[in-house]
Amino acid sequence: MNSLFNPADRDALARRFAELEPGAQRQWGKMDPAQMMKHCALALGDPLGDRPVKQLLLGKLITPFIRSQVFGEKPFRRNSPTDPIYVVSSPQDFEAERTRLATLIDRVVQRGAAKTEGRIHPFFGRLSGDQWGCLIYKHFDHHLRQFGV
Repeated sequence: MNSLFNPADRDALARRFAELEPGAQRQWGKMDPAQMMKHCALALGDPLGDRPVKQLLLGKLITPFIRSQVFGEKPFRRNSPTDPIYVVSSPQDFEAERTRLATLIDRVVQRGAAKTEGRIHPFFGRLSGDQWGCLIYKHFDHHLRQFGV
């Protein structure tokens, strides 16, 4: 499994984010590249513990049935639903968001999988450090594929 905590996977993501252009055309969804990077940065607040998180009731009901898909090899499907707290619709500064995202990725990596152990995802609930690494990688890969990188 690919993981943000695997140096080779993390480097591959960094290269892909570096290739992302401000004017890249999305293949699905509503966000532009700058909004997508802010969206990804907001999502990193959960494994970092930047805000209190409780699992949504819908997540508690559905997660047992989809957990193997979410943490399996198959990439996320296009147009997956987004929790409203992570929706970014206002214009964003591309370079500022790229820098912010890189800084947050570094924070997560420096803390390591052990420091994300047991953190709660708002939909999937309490995750292991390894699950967080996999989920973050798959989330970022999903959005990079959204823009063809």
